[in-house]
Amino acid sequence: MSVDDTDVLVIGAGLAGLRCAGVLAAAGRDVRVWEASDDIGGRVRTDVIDGFRCDRGFQVLNPAYPELKRAVDVEALRLQPFGPGVAVRRDRGSTVWVHPLRSPTKVPAMLTRGGLGLRNLAAAVRWAAPSLRPGVLTSNGADDVSLRSALDSAGVDGELRQVIDRFLAGVLLEDTGLSSNAFVLLLLRMFVLGVPALPADGMQALPRQLAAPITDRINLDRRAVDIVGDGRRWRVTDGADAVRAAQVVIAADPVTATGLAGLPAPLMHGVVTDWWAADDAPVDPPMLWVDGRAHATGPVLNAAVMSAAAPTYAPPGRHLIAASALQGRDGTTPDEPVMRRHAAEILGVDGSAWTLLTRHVIAEALPAQPPPLSVRRPVHVADGLWVCGDHRDTASIQGALVSGRRTAEALLKSSG
Repeated sequence: MSVDDTDVLVIGAGLAGLRCAGVLAAAGRDVRVWEASDDIGGRVRTDVIDGFRCDRGFQVLNPAYPELKRAVDVEALRLQPFGPGVAVRRDRGSTVWVHPLRSPTKVPAMLTRGGLGLRNLAAAVRWAAPSLRPGVLTSNGADDVSLRSALDSAGVDGELRQVIDRFLAGVLLEDTGLSSNAFVLLLLRMFVLGVPALPADGMQALPRQLAAPITDRINLDRRAVDIVGDGRRWRVTDGADAVRAAQVVIAADPVTATGLAGLPAPLMHGVVTDWWAADDAPVDPPMLWVDGRAHATGPVLNAAVMSAAAPTYAPPGRHLIAASALQGRDGTTPDEPVMRRHAAEILGVDGSAWTLLTRHVIAEALPAQPPPLSVRRPVHVADGLWVCGDHRDTASIQGALVSGRRTAEALLKSSG
């Protein structure tokens, strides 16, 4: 067994690990990165199939994330935004609920024809108002409640409640309403400030940019199986080779990371996403679509013509459709024909000619975020041993990037 030495070993080349390693390298540290899979990105990966870009699971990038601007060159990602708002399938026809700050001229029509009564709109404003004061959301976690309780207390019901529930289930990857309301309001603030978008080269363009300055320090197909300390250094092995390091940062997926660190594993939510190719553009506008009907007829939480928002996601003259649903706690997933039928119904088209490109089943896609909200969980495990990831901050791209940076900064501070 060969043994190498380094100052810092980062285990995992997902967003948090890459961000952490980049900050350490910029500070002059000798840092190495082990990644268990065959490529970087962790849960943020993109498969290119017959010229179509299919991100693994439901993923979008909000340019309003504060940490994004600190970590990467956002302009270089060539972001392609979705339409500002959400499209809603109704019992009769469909409607579009626009982003009021970005499409103010369309607000009157939305109020008169979009199914948004003044009473329900006022209830939604009562619920959402704290998102304008984010400090309140993070400073007093004891007052946090579940999303369901908060919406009930505000009096949000009817079609508006149905759309909010379905939309947020697709974001949080759970449909019980038991996620932290404070966390949801932080996300809502990001939706107000920015419009979700897709990089021209797919979501994996984000980790690729993070990795660019440290490519020569990343080793793929290296799965850490054992971490042992002797009081001065840590020895990490992958079963064949080993690295001795003064500092080890565990930035693997949340379940693996907490297992290696000896911490309680977070509850994780799963998602299944189907990707189809089509010859005809099924629908306009280029928005995320949800089923706003009182009795949804299938499992799809959201559907979208991805190539309408992001033309680079499909070859010229072709179109790409995606739809996502929850994975059951028992690991079950809806059948593809069921997903296809419901997605086409939401979009208001005939999906019989769609061709399935791939199905992504991500069993551990997102950590649960129950109340009370805790946005800064400990990252120091033992002398010279650290852990980072979205399970240590917020369950989001923002949380992963922040966790990687603050872990690197804490490590640098502790070791001088």
